[in-house]
Amino acid sequence: MRTSSTSAEEVSALLARSDSSGRRRRSSPVQSASPRPAGGGPRRQSSFRDDVGHAASETYLVTRLTFTLLQYLGLGYRWMSKLLALTIYAILLMPGFLQVGYYYFFSNQVRRSIVYGEQPRNRLDLYVPKDIRKPCPVVAFVTGGAWIIGNFPQGTIGDMVSDASQGISYVCNNIASYGGDPNRIYLMGQSAGAHISACALMDQALKESSGQSISWSVTQIKSYFGLSGGYNIHSLVDHFHERGLSRSIFLSQTFANVLQQAGAQAKLLLYEGKTHTDIFLQDPLRGGRDPLVEDVLSVIHVDDELTQEKIAVAPAPRRLVFEWQLQLARRISPF
Repeated sequence: MRTSSTSAEEVSALLARSDSSGRRRRSSPVQSASPRPAGGGPRRQSSFRDDVGHAASETYLVTRLTFTLLQYLGLGYRWMSKLLALTIYAILLMPGFLQVGYYYFFSNQVRRSIVYGEQPRNRLDLYVPKDIRKPCPVVAFVTGGAWIIGNFPQGTIGDMVSDASQGISYVCNNIASYGGDPNRIYLMGQSAGAHISACALMDQALKESSGQSISWSVTQIKSYFGLSGGYNIHSLVDHFHERGLSRSIFLSQTFANVLQQAGAQAKLLLYEGKTHTDIFLQDPLRGGRDPLVEDVLSVIHVDDELTQEKIAVAPAPRRLVFEWQLQLARRISPF
């Protein structure tokens, strides 16, 4: 997620981060952000010991699924080279990952592994700003993972969309108990998470229009932000088969054009010179002012001039990784 603690402190916003794993057999965590509600809250928060045990079981599960996935993909040169690049990429950025991990496990502003569904991996995290004296705006964040990390072969994309929708429902129906403002809920997805969260919105709209029973409404979402998303999946199948994930395939404006043609208010912002992973990994680890974060906050706080002034004078997030590591990681990124 982007500048998790710092941006939350700066803008006094609840950030709900959601992982986009599949849900059949074992489903993914949808993750979010906020304080324990008065009176105990709708769901029990796990202890640090529970988190460690959960992380160990997840590690075993992911390792087992990795071998299963490799059976599907084959052990060809292209995939092995991508795996090697990913390993080096992760090592280069590890100093930043460790700092973020420390914050995640030990900050009192993080509420981990809130259960939002019946499947074992239906969990979300709540990231809470320091000042919660009044209801805070909420961002439900659905992470990426190439539709396979934490998902395939556990579930189909339809299962992932169902998981994301269930997580959004939990946020819409319970976030007020944690100090969030139910009238200011925003949905954000990144990479595959952008596609999955967009599908969740579309699916929910279809259910509403056909009179089906629903647990949340698209009207509860004030805005949707899609970051580096791949939306036209059919046009990407051959590319996935031949080369794996490329930097260029996620720069499609077709989705925005279709939304505009349908009468929706959609705005496309392209950040020149940015790769697929820059906006959600390298840039946050670099610290300093972030144009993407500022653009998002300008939408969330469009009617709140006082908060906009506070954001303008707030200290910039600190650097977590040296620049040479970021540049090298950027060059070898397999995404």
